[in-house]
Amino acid sequence: MRNLFIFLWNNRFLLVFLILEFFSLALLSTSYSYHRSLSFNLSSDISGGFLSKAANISDYFFLKEVNKNLLKENALLRNQLSSSFLTTDTNIVFSDTLFQFIPARVISNTTTMQSNRIIVDKGKLHGIEKEMGVISNNGLVGIVIGVSNHYSTIMSALHQNANFSAKIKESGQLVNVSWPGKDYKFGEVTDIPSHIQLLTGDTIISSGNSIIFPEGVIIGIIENHEQRVDKDLSIASIKFNVDFNSLHSVYLIKNMMKTEIDSLLILNRNE
Repeated sequence: MRNLFIFLWNNRFLLVFLILEFFSLALLSTSYSYHRSLSFNLSSDISGGFLSKAANISDYFFLKEVNKNLLKENALLRNQLSSSFLTTDTNIVFSDTLFQFIPARVISNTTTMQSNRIIVDKGKLHGIEKEMGVISNNGLVGIVIGVSNHYSTIMSALHQNANFSAKIKESGQLVNVSWPGKDYKFGEVTDIPSHIQLLTGDTIISSGNSIIFPEGVIIGIIENHEQRVDKDLSIASIKFNVDFNSLHSVYLIKNMMKTEIDSLLILNRNE
């Protein structure tokens, strides 16, 4: 204690100076608006930094809910597209709802097998049925092949039995798209007539000639095409527009007219 008093006594002038300096700065900051704003800005910057970090952490935890809401919103917008409606009747024009888009989250997905499958978190209780088409924001994904109450299994486009009716966007020429079973990024365009020359960058879309997919869903872009004049049909390589290795959410497509169309198909087969 004696040493402390000696130290304070020896430095009494410095301590008095520091105390007076502190009070001077305090008075200065409260006396002038400019200095008050400086001190306010400093404290705002510090507190703002903490609040920003806290908000980022909060946003991360609510990201799943935000994504879920975005999927619902996108599905609603897709349901309002003109391709989701069918114009009927010759005298009075009105629109019948043709396609309904149901959002779902991917919970399992493979890309390295010969028969790749995807499982999503929607099933019978959500209106999902077999043979419903599946797409993502980037294009065609696959077809539903199995359904339980809460989940559905999808035959991915990366499946040895997958074959999709398609057409060349630029010309409307009908073709088919399948997967050769190698790279998950690339498929094959088959049944290309000998007089058709596809160019790198040409777009392949769904034909609309089925009750599973609406017309115009993008499938991929042509990588290369070796035209064979000695054969009736040729094959081209296509790069899928969907990155199946990073697939997180999809839309299941319900054709509201499927039952009626199926009954006609059955009737035609029996005749």
